[in-house]
Amino acid sequence: MALLTKEEAKIILDKVLSFSTADECEVTLGGSNSGNIRYARNTVSTAGMKSDLELAVRSTYGKKSGVATTNELDKESLKRVVERSEELAKLAPENPEYMPLEGPHEYKPTPMYTKATAEINPEFRAKVAETSITMAEKNDLVAAGFLEDEASFEASANSKGLFAYEESTSMDFTLTVRSKDGTGSGWVRRDFNDVSKFDIEKATSIAVQKATDSRNAKAIEPGKYTVILEPAASADLIRNMGFNMSARSADEGRSFMSKRGGGTKIGEKMFDERVTIYSDPWHPEVPASAISGDGLPREKTMWVENGVVKNLFRSRYWADKNGEVAMPRPSNMIMVGGDKSTQELIESTEKGILVTRLWYIRSVDPQTLLYTGLTRDGTFYIENGKIKFPIKNMRFNESPVIMLNNIEDLGKPVRFDGKMIPPMKIRDFTFTSLSDAI
Repeated sequence: MALLTKEEAKIILDKVLSFSTADECEVTLGGSNSGNIRYARNTVSTAGMKSDLELAVRSTYGKKSGVATTNELDKESLKRVVERSEELAKLAPENPEYMPLEGPHEYKPTPMYTKATAEINPEFRAKVAETSITMAEKNDLVAAGFLEDEASFEASANSKGLFAYEESTSMDFTLTVRSKDGTGSGWVRRDFNDVSKFDIEKATSIAVQKATDSRNAKAIEPGKYTVILEPAASADLIRNMGFNMSARSADEGRSFMSKRGGGTKIGEKMFDERVTIYSDPWHPEVPASAISGDGLPREKTMWVENGVVKNLFRSRYWADKNGEVAMPRPSNMIMVGGDKSTQELIESTEKGILVTRLWYIRSVDPQTLLYTGLTRDGTFYIENGKIKFPIKNMRFNESPVIMLNNIEDLGKPVRFDGKMIPPMKIRDFTFTSLSDAI
């Protein structure tokens, strides 16, 4: 009900623009159908579905803008929301960084939408919960999980003639499995645009195995260790690094990309030469939006190539101020890796630690990208190429900049949280203290 076709959305947006008397007017219309199921202690606790639709109007006089929203699409409601946005714009202070609206662009569609995901129903969600709960019970374990799926569209138009429309689907599944005595914990997360790629039994078996194997963990001394970081363990650190690749922050001396004495580190080799990171909205495994929030088309963009910084994202305002080309933030991230599995990385390790994931990550120093956080849900000691025993969780203090300079090996990238991340073998990863948390 909440999903409109491209043609239906354009009719509504054109009608809204026809009511505008402002210098500039921008309209966005988005809708979604979503569903979810949640379970804990091997029992379903909640399940639901939601349809949502919202239209937002931004009117501008000079550099003064106002925004109003509605979820009613009849003619009178559309007139009222335009009038309200214009009233607010006249009351608003000037925005010194306001940029005139973009004109029309061509947007190449991305494969974000799949019919199979859009057709997920309550029976499918119930089957997912039943499967993982049954597998946990057979192993005398306790499962808690959450599955959420969504089909959505986003359309926008403005008084300069721009019109954009995208539709997408997504599913996100997380599962924590624990031993009944509370000494073991395993975890897994899977996210896809296309639900046909989701294997619930395979995903659950990972969490079950980790929960079983992590019981009665031993303490080892904190310090610097060679680690095998599963993709879930390094993804947040790589994501945080990407968030901080802003040209403005670098120019203003507030970033790890700031050059001593002024300027940015574009063109400098900052990482191991095996590090290549790019974004590509048309990547078949992690398709993402090709339209930025201000209407600019996104392109396949190289951010780091062979360890050298190639680009930083910059807003239209900052680009205009500095006589440069605007570059939208990436909507996904792909880190190039090798062809080895996580198991092969373990087998090549004389002594080290396997980390399932990191959590509660907090920034310590933005200019060096130093972060702190904890291991969780399965941390294991490796000796002579084999996992010897589970170890207690530990706090880490590490920067992804240092981490990506201490690469021993990279495995085959896999999808995690909308990104392609390889398992990594990293030397001298810093653990600073033990944690009693399971």
